[in-house]
Amino acid sequence: MKNIIKIPIENKNIKHVYHLYVVRSKNRDKLIEHLKKKNIASLIHYPIPLHLQKAYSYLGYKEGELPVAETISKEIVSLPCYPELTDEEVGEVVGAVGN
Repeated sequence: MKNIIKIPIENKNIKHVYHLYVVRSKNRDKLIEHLKKKNIASLIHYPIPLHLQKAYSYLGYKEGELPVAETISKEIVSLPCYPELTDEEVGEVVGAVGN
């Protein structure tokens, strides 16, 4: 499965300490299914953009008012990211995402 994904951007002078590794794909659901077939877990941590969550309903935002956030919320998927992940496992994830 050929996927076009967007990865997090890092500033040249700053090293990120990831607790989640979130990528974007216009074919997110297909990517998740593809990874699942290869026994690679993935999750959608934030399926609802902040402005549409109940906790922020007092702000009065409606669906369609922040289209970029809404689009991104439909494209993001978290890939495996934890200290015990081996280099070999990282390679498997990268290979699966790239094919």
